[in-house]
Amino acid sequence: MVRRSPGERTGSPADLLVVGLGNPGEEYARTRHNAGAWVIDELVRRHGGRLRRGRRDFAAVDELRIGSRRVAVAIPSTYMNESGKAVVALVRRFGIDDLSRLVVVHDELDLPVGRLRVKFGGGLAGNNGLKSIRASLRSDKFARIRIGVDKPERETMTGADYVLRRPGRREQPEIDRTVSEAADAVEFLADSDIESAMNRFNGG
Repeated sequence: MVRRSPGERTGSPADLLVVGLGNPGEEYARTRHNAGAWVIDELVRRHGGRLRRGRRDFAAVDELRIGSRRVAVAIPSTYMNESGKAVVALVRRFGIDDLSRLVVVHDELDLPVGRLRVKFGGGLAGNNGLKSIRASLRSDKFARIRIGVDKPERETMTGADYVLRRPGRREQPEIDRTVSEAADAVEFLADSDIESAMNRFNGG
């Protein structure tokens, strides 16, 4: 009898694994740092899914059918700076042997509110969630969808404090629109490639 490691995939691998970063708990649920998690919530809503929490994955997880593709979606139950712990378990569970099939969705201080960028590999812009994922995977060769939340006004607060606050009333509708666009980008990626997605969604 072969023993399988916790979270190991027993069925067909997912075509795409999408992880939306954030912090757990109600106190953080509507803060800027959880914009990536909002995208997962939107995808689950669109496709009639339901996130289920499992201790082995360190995440709330669902599998969606998007077109002809099986897309695994997840929100880590770890704090942002330990996101890699969840992502490694999810990559193993869903058979993601090619990291180009991993998409990480996160908030981005270096983009203004209302802007979205699709990216593959490259710098981490100081995001502790991305740092943890790179360290755990020993690679940065995965796709990212970056949701602009802008930076705080100079000397008013640190970036770390800023992302742990809720968007203002004027910002929220723009961020909500970008979250919806990010969900569109995931749906596009399910049946396309990263270069095509960058050409389509990075024009604004």
